[in-house]
Amino acid sequence: MAQGRILIIDDDPDITEAMTVVLENRGYEVAGAADGSEGMEQLKANRPDVIILDVMMRTRQEGFELSRELKTNPDYKDIPILMLTAVKEKTGLDFKPTAGDESWLPVEEFLDKPVKPDVLLEKVQSLLQKR
Repeated sequence: MAQGRILIIDDDPDITEAMTVVLENRGYEVAGAADGSEGMEQLKANRPDVIILDVMMRTRQEGFELSRELKTNPDYKDIPILMLTAVKEKTGLDFKPTAGDESWLPVEEFLDKPVKPDVLLEKVQSLLQKR
């Protein structure tokens, strides 16, 4: 039996594949999506226990927009979101202190890319335990 279902929404197939390998090796069931639209389809088809969400996909703010959409939807608002991004590296902005802000950045955790496998596993396990 799987440890939990994880949905990765990220437009970088290499990052998605690397995280999938790490998570599946720990017994998680993992699905991937390349953008917000595909992510919503995956979400509806197979409700995950945790969502790992990139910020910059088709647009620089697609991940922010999707997190707000999910957290205002009664069907999905209780699914924890772990947001991953390279925004700090590319822009110098650090969003971690604002994670959890219900209107601006309604995610439970925020990590900068690249993420070390042990940190990824620790955050996913922590989010699953809080559910």
